[in-house]
Amino acid sequence: MATAAIGIICKAPKAGQSKTRLIPRLGPERAAALARAFLIDLSRSIEEAAAAVGCAGYAVCSPESAAAELATFLPPAFAYIVKTDCDLGRVLDGATQELLARGHESAILVNGDSPTLPAALLVETVRALRVPGAHAVFVPALDGGYSIVGLNRRTPEIFADIPWSTPAVMRRSLEQAERHAIPVEFLSPWYDVDDSESLDWLLSELRGERPGGLVHKGAEAPATRKVLGLES
Repeated sequence: MATAAIGIICKAPKAGQSKTRLIPRLGPERAAALARAFLIDLSRSIEEAAAAVGCAGYAVCSPESAAAELATFLPPAFAYIVKTDCDLGRVLDGATQELLARGHESAILVNGDSPTLPAALLVETVRALRVPGAHAVFVPALDGGYSIVGLNRRTPEIFADIPWSTPAVMRRSLEQAERHAIPVEFLSPWYDVDDSESLDWLLSELRGERPGGLVHKGAEAPATRKVLGLES
């Protein structure tokens, strides 16, 4: 059986350019260190999922030089796809197209801002896409977007005319799916960490208080814990 592909949408962390909405709280160097830790912890969850259901890890990044930088700390088994476009929808569609063209049974794209994303949700996504008749699978985010989108065929319509970085992302994506008769399955939600409020959710979770709305227990996220001074 062919493997699923799980790609992290990301950039190489750089001080002053990464996690900019967290810089007032953390400072540029620590914000960049946190972005790096997020990717390390998320890649661990992908490796755990790969051991359970068979999948390959990727980083979907930009520019070309980012791949070499990311390779210094992401797992050796990861591969890289460079997609440079100011429109996130075209990046997502282009990555989906390339991953499927490489022979993977499905393309699963993950936001790089979810360090505690549990491997269980990735496993559920892979398995949901293996069900006959499956097409698109979403893990909604608590902020109105989504943390994971999985597809087993190229579907540019689902990424078109989306108001990215707004609370309307998931709603609009669903409207596009309905408009184009695309079968959609929703899994339990997760969350992304990109501002001060969601950083507080993360801190609460790492201290043992699961944010409201989450079903799964989050991953341990050791690299993130270290940056935040919460090593267990």
